[in-house]
Amino acid sequence: MNLYSIPPLLTLCCFFGLAVLTVLRGGRTKVNILFLLLCILGSILYLDIVLIFNVEDAKTALLISRIDHFFIIYLLPLYVHFFHEYLGISGRKRLLRLVYSYAFILMCFTPTSLYLESMQKHSFGYFAKGGILYPFFGLGGLCVNIYVLIILWQAIQKEKYSVKKNRLKYLFVGFGIMGLMNGLNALPILGYSVYPPGNFSFIPLIIFAVGLFKHDLLDMGILIKKSLIYSLLTALLTCVYSLVIIMANKMFKDFDFSDSIYFPILFFLLIVLVFGSLKTKIQAFIDHIFFKGKYDYQKIIKDVSRMIVSVLNFDEIGKKLIATVVDKMLVNKCALFICNPTGSGFITYSNHVVNRYSIEPTHIAKESSLVKFMDKHDKPILRKNLVIHTKDPDIQKVLTDMEKLSAEIALPLIFNKRLNGFIILGEKLSGDLFTSEDLDLLETLSSQTSLAIENASSYKLIDDLNKNLENKVKEKTRDLKEALAEKERTQDQLIQSESLAAIGQLVAGVAHELNNPLASVTSLIQTTLEDLERWDMKTQPGEDIIDDLRFANKDLARAKSIVKSLLDLSRQTHTYSEPVNFNLVIKDALRVLYNQYKYHDLVIVENYYQDLPYIQGNFANLGQVAINIIKNAFQSLSGKGGKIFLTTRFENNTGQVVFECLDTGPGIPESIRQDIFKPFFTTKEVGKGTGLGLYICHEIIQRHGGTLSLEKADGMGARFVVRLPVVEA
Repeated sequence: MNLYSIPPLLTLCCFFGLAVLTVLRGGRTKVNILFLLLCILGSILYLDIVLIFNVEDAKTALLISRIDHFFIIYLLPLYVHFFHEYLGISGRKRLLRLVYSYAFILMCFTPTSLYLESMQKHSFGYFAKGGILYPFFGLGGLCVNIYVLIILWQAIQKEKYSVKKNRLKYLFVGFGIMGLMNGLNALPILGYSVYPPGNFSFIPLIIFAVGLFKHDLLDMGILIKKSLIYSLLTALLTCVYSLVIIMANKMFKDFDFSDSIYFPILFFLLIVLVFGSLKTKIQAFIDHIFFKGKYDYQKIIKDVSRMIVSVLNFDEIGKKLIATVVDKMLVNKCALFICNPTGSGFITYSNHVVNRYSIEPTHIAKESSLVKFMDKHDKPILRKNLVIHTKDPDIQKVLTDMEKLSAEIALPLIFNKRLNGFIILGEKLSGDLFTSEDLDLLETLSSQTSLAIENASSYKLIDDLNKNLENKVKEKTRDLKEALAEKERTQDQLIQSESLAAIGQLVAGVAHELNNPLASVTSLIQTTLEDLERWDMKTQPGEDIIDDLRFANKDLARAKSIVKSLLDLSRQTHTYSEPVNFNLVIKDALRVLYNQYKYHDLVIVENYYQDLPYIQGNFANLGQVAINIIKNAFQSLSGKGGKIFLTTRFENNTGQVVFECLDTGPGIPESIRQDIFKPFFTTKEVGKGTGLGLYICHEIIQRHGGTLSLEKADGMGARFVVRLPVVEA
């Protein structure tokens, strides 16, 4: 294979690749079928050129060319037919029939010398010499190419949509110029020793392939992807690399140094360095051409989609959304439609148009075809995807609605399977198509917008309800305050009555405790009186009398302390500003409860914190808490023995006084722990408990700004912890 064969070989590869792509991805439309036939005939043409450039026999070359031209004569009518279908030209069927007839007549002469006379030897290889009838083919090709370029140019001028206009431009430069270059292949056939210009058709074909991927020229749904471009780039560079190796072997085969082992190694390293750098630069160029700014606006739109969810105002949502999409995605228009309050349709809440397109109507009925289509399919609607279904009357109505709105994409805003609104996007200012990545991004944006609209609607509804309910709330506030005051009074009475009831239960035991020292004192006083009656003033009092008086004084002091404790614990006052030492509260509680536990086989271990800070509170109420907690502890140990640990401490980090009561009893089951502070909840038998003790204790501690909790003990038993804040008086 000589070097002159490389351009036609590349053109052959381009035609063949486009043919394979059309078979794999193209639909069975007339446009795609005609395009496939053109690619097949183009492949045959350039296979012929590659072969005749490399054969040594003129007769063989002539036979190949005559077989080739027997088919490629139909390039003329297929070329015209393809562009008529693509541009939607349906009123020129006579012209098509004329061109097909013209090709058929010429086909009859292709095997004869009237069409191809012989083969000429040129510097680049063999090429056919035309006969007397060949100029008719050349003239026909010239007319066809001029006609196609004219109708393409007219279509470009008339087209108002940027996407279609870009498609037509790629078609004009790619397939249109390619046809003109192929027509110039007639120059060497007419006797001019010129390298066939059509051999370089791979250049416009590559441009056409770029448009095919970037703008989906044939509606195959194969929009350009970065991974695909890089794969094609790698394949192309591999081919070029192979060609360079082949050419180098031929060029240096006659040199002595080419036989050295170092030559291929050094040549390989040189090629790798050159092609590695070249590949990097080409990738950067591709990124600049195809993906410029894409990642920036993706990030910005994602940020906006997250931001608008926190906005609770329709105007703000619309402004942020529209401004971002128009500025960053570079579309010629964007509009937000939201369901109106009556539910009869959708109104334009925000709108932006950058060019000459008219502003859409401010209201779209719920019965419109576009709205029904979005409600039914629940996915983004692309105008280009609907165009291929124009025979469907329903689709045609949807396209008409989108035409009125100048919409290229309609994004439904669905929430809870309900259409809340939709976003309309026009074309990109660049004329590029919306890629699958764009659609993924827009779907994310639409779902976030739908959520934001739902949030704003809910907020607006709640705000309206709040405004309407303000007067009712004011009217009910008075009743609520009275009810709360009554609750407070009832709770105070409940605490007082429970406190008095508890004191009443202790009175009998306290009376017994007072009776013992008083009886002892009475007996001693009587004995002392008798001794004093017999006392001689001249003598000193006996030691027995003094000891008896000291003992009587001690027992009277004991009785006094019991009475004081009882008075302190039964005092009913609502003043919570007195300073209280919680150690004294516990000691008074134990003194009052002594008669109830002194006969039980239990041990009370007291561990009081020295210099315990005072708290602000009610001594009697706090004493009621201590009595209830301690009494519950020894009741759980009644008849079983055990220990009760009473501890106080001060926590510097929280500034709280802590009282703990821990017993070694059976503890409280996990299943009822959450209920023990509820009113009227008790595990005692009927008549032995009201279920108000711990509830009232909990309420009293809460009033003091503290907490009462049942916490996990290290072993068995119950561990109640009271925490009260230390407040400076």
